[in-house]
Amino acid sequence: MNDRQYGIVIVEDDFRIADIHKAFIEQSDGFCVLGVARNAAEARALIATCAEAVDLVLLDAYLPDVEGLELLWAIRQRHTRVDIVMITAAREMDTIAEALRGGVFDYLIKPVEAARMTQMLSRFRRERGALAQQGEMSQEELDRVLARQQPDPIAPMTGSSGLPKGIDRLTLDRVIDVLTEKNAAQTAMQVARSLGASRSTARRYLEFMVAEKRVDAELGYGDVGRPERRYRLIEPR
Repeated sequence: MNDRQYGIVIVEDDFRIADIHKAFIEQSDGFCVLGVARNAAEARALIATCAEAVDLVLLDAYLPDVEGLELLWAIRQRHTRVDIVMITAAREMDTIAEALRGGVFDYLIKPVEAARMTQMLSRFRRERGALAQQGEMSQEELDRVLARQQPDPIAPMTGSSGLPKGIDRLTLDRVIDVLTEKNAAQTAMQVARSLGASRSTARRYLEFMVAEKRVDAELGYGDVGRPERRYRLIEPR
C-alpha cells in the first residue's frame, strides 16, 4: 500500500477558489497542502522554499503578474520532478495545446466538479505509487498505469460487464452512499447538492442505476406542483 503524503502547492489568485481547493485536498487521503500562492512571484518563492516536499502544483493560467503559461515553463525548467495540473477557466485551444506540450498531468476547466477532482487525485496517487516501485515494468503494466483516458478499473455491477463512458466508480459509489444515508427517495437536485456536483451529473448516474435495476424511479410533486423523478435505492434480496 502507498501511504505517502503527496505535497501540493495551489497557485490561484482568487482566494475563494483557493480555499475551496485547499479544503477539498485536505479531506483527500494521501495529500497535504504545503501552501497557497496568489501570483507567480509567490509561487516561485513557495516552490523553491519547499522544493523537496512539492509533488504537485495546481496552477491557474490567469495570474496578475505573468502572461499566459509563463509560470508553467518556469516550473518545468527548475523543478523537473514536480507535476503540474492546470485548473483554469481558460478554454482556448492554443492555451490547452501549450499546456499539453508543457507536459501537464491534467487539465481541469473551472468550475471543477468534486468527482473530477477526486478522479485526478486518485490517478495521481496510482501513477506515482506505481512509478516509485523498484524493478521493471512490462508494456502491459505500463499501459495500465498510463491509461489516462480510461475510467479507473472497477468491479462490474450486476447485469453489466462494465461501465459506459461518463460513469466512473468513485462518483457511482458516492451516489450509492448518498441514497443509502438519506434512506428516502431523492430528486436529482437533492443528490447533486449532497455530491457537490451538477444536477445533470447526478441525473446521469441515477438514470444509469435505474437501467441497471439498482434504483427505482418514481414521479413525485415538488413545491411548485411540477412532477419530478425521485430515486430510491433498491434493497438487495
